[in-house]
Amino acid sequence: MHKPVLEAQGLTRRFTGVLALSGVAFRLFPGEVHALMGQNGAGKSTLIKVLTGVYPADEGSLTLDGVTVQPRTPAQAQALGISTVYQEVNLCPNLSVAENIFAGRFPRHGASGLWRIDWAAMQRGARELLARLHLAIDVTRQLASFPVAVQQMVAIARALSVKSRVLILDEPTSSLDEEEVERLFSVLRKLRDEGLAILFVTHFLEQMYALSDRITVLRNGERVGEYLKAELPPAALITAMVGRELSAAAGRSDKPASTAAPWLQARGLGRRGQLRPIDLELRAGEIVGVGGLLGSGRTELARLLFGLDASDSGELRIAGQPEHFDSPVQAIRHGLALCPEERKFDGIVAELSVRDNIVLALQARQGIFRFIRAAQAQAIAERFVTTLGIKTADLDTPLAQLSGGNQQKVLLARWLATAPRLLILDEPTRGIDVAAKQEIMNLILALAGDGLAVLFISSEMDEVVRVSDRIVVLRDRAKIGELPGDSSEQAVYQMIAA
Repeated sequence: MHKPVLEAQGLTRRFTGVLALSGVAFRLFPGEVHALMGQNGAGKSTLIKVLTGVYPADEGSLTLDGVTVQPRTPAQAQALGISTVYQEVNLCPNLSVAENIFAGRFPRHGASGLWRIDWAAMQRGARELLARLHLAIDVTRQLASFPVAVQQMVAIARALSVKSRVLILDEPTSSLDEEEVERLFSVLRKLRDEGLAILFVTHFLEQMYALSDRITVLRNGERVGEYLKAELPPAALITAMVGRELSAAAGRSDKPASTAAPWLQARGLGRRGQLRPIDLELRAGEIVGVGGLLGSGRTELARLLFGLDASDSGELRIAGQPEHFDSPVQAIRHGLALCPEERKFDGIVAELSVRDNIVLALQARQGIFRFIRAAQAQAIAERFVTTLGIKTADLDTPLAQLSGGNQQKVLLARWLATAPRLLILDEPTRGIDVAAKQEIMNLILALAGDGLAVLFISSEMDEVVRVSDRIVVLRDRAKIGELPGDSSEQAVYQMIAA
């Protein structure tokens, strides 16, 4: 076996009230893809940030090619040959592809004090790096003009341009479709075969098994173990991640169809350029899934129902009465709630505390002149932290410090505090780990069992068919049909493809 190119021993990192890493050992070998797995809050992000110089370790050592190193900044880590590509492409969309690859390190020519950027050399170097990734594009074009998949490749090319020994990929596939994922994996396998050490962080088990050679599992800031892929089948991996066997969410197919009057009715509701006129009914205690591919109109439907976008056709009825929402505040006052697709940008207020995030929607419904008393806010937050099992040091902790799964639970708590009649969930399990997904799915089923109407939107079709009483199928921003809740994923895809 090769010697590890990067090795950590006893890495420990503390934050106020939280032990994020506790004596973690880690090895990364050349010519391997090494997956880092664990629940949200297991310590994966903290470990990456220690390896890349974002955080210093409180204890422990890090060696690169057998030499002790202590990167104090990402720039120092990169100079050592440790490069990172993050989930959100961290480049400059207004610059060209070539400028992004060589930003801060532009090739230049001319005498000292009179040098100029060598544009020809920079563009030639960018083309050579991208050719290594089997990508032939115009490197003079603005980065923003390319799709996300190409931007990911440009970010990898930038990482390789500094002669990296180690490439760390943090959720690189979260915004890619299946074809783009396979193209990326083909490139990563080539880089692995050239001897690069690759650390791969993902929540997608299927992708992890398709790409990785070795797996390290973290749980509660500690290393559970290091395994060769063949030694750790999926069931054993999940048990290692959560420390217990998970019970599957119960399905909904055995539940009789509701005969109650619809609480929400949409007739020909639409908006030009976003969603063609749609008919939709939602009843108390019913989970209606939305099946459709990316761009089918799923999020546009959620935004229209919640008043984020105004309809220009059709009508909306709530409890039999005609309504028209010009703003989310009106929707909230009528009993609607929305957990948006982009949690980080449209949902959480990262710098506010857990408590303030939970009572935010309730305060908006009451208005700015009817403040929620501090004792009341504390009681509400304590109740939902307990009920939903939100893991936080205390209620004053900024929400940014919680894991993705716990941030999602805080969003759910925010809306449940308003006692809604309809909960619209747009990608509620995106970017969270297997255990947190299961907890969220079980919570959704429990809420529907208590009489809440739920509109469930997910790109994970197995989730849609598992929890839905009915499935509304969208294609090209139009409703093309409905299926019963006991339908298969294949049936949904067949309707989309018909």
